[in-house]
Amino acid sequence: MARMSYMTVGSNNLEPAKAFYDALLGSIGMRPVFEHPSGGRLYSGRDNGMFGVLRPHDGGDACIGNGTMGGFSFDTTEEVDAFHAKALELGATDEGAPGPRMPKAYFAYFRDLDGNKLCGYKLG
Repeated sequence: MARMSYMTVGSNNLEPAKAFYDALLGSIGMRPVFEHPSGGRLYSGRDNGMFGVLRPHDGGDACIGNGTMGGFSFDTTEEVDAFHAKALELGATDEGAPGPRMPKAYFAYFRDLDGNKLCGYKLG
């Protein structure tokens, strides 16, 4: 099962971004909970926090943060692999194939359609 607390990413192309996250987050049991006034969408799931894809509040263009990344914690390496594969299937770009990174840590990295960096991981 995936777990996260709270994160939002910005998008300048909300319709494709929402379709990407509907499919990606739906694959781990997160569903849309409401439409955001910016035109974006917020997602949650049982035992999960909240994730949003939004247009920036200040009205400016969304841009990626250099060094900014959000992560989803999983119980198994197979779940990490599946999450990463689903993201790539939906058009994300690979930023690091699934595999061991540190002692007792397994990570997989990708960038969404807008270039936001995300990862799936399992510790222990």
